[in-house]
Amino acid sequence: MGSRIITDEFKSYKSLKHFYKHESVNHSAKEYVRNDVYTNTTEGYFSFVKRTINGTWHWVSTKHLNSYLNEINYRYNNRSASQNQKFSCFLDNTRGRLRYKNLIAK
Repeated sequence: MGSRIITDEFKSYKSLKHFYKHESVNHSAKEYVRNDVYTNTTEGYFSFVKRTINGTWHWVSTKHLNSYLNEINYRYNNRSASQNQKFSCFLDNTRGRLRYKNLIAK
């Protein structure tokens, strides 16, 4: 039981206590933070994921879902970086040309 899971009070999470150290906040009782127990960061991240998919791509394919999520993770983790820092990171991680036939290949 080395991992710690923090959730809200959703009933399906109750069984987690058998496998992890499980703590929760009770949103329905207007409890959002208790010491270092909160879900704000996770809720903010998933809100960012939904806004990015709906606002940028409108739809994502299952085949490329991992690539979409990798890009979203990069954007989220670097959201406070300057444009110059982001562009420099982009250039450092460029591995060559992605051809369309490779993109759509099965």
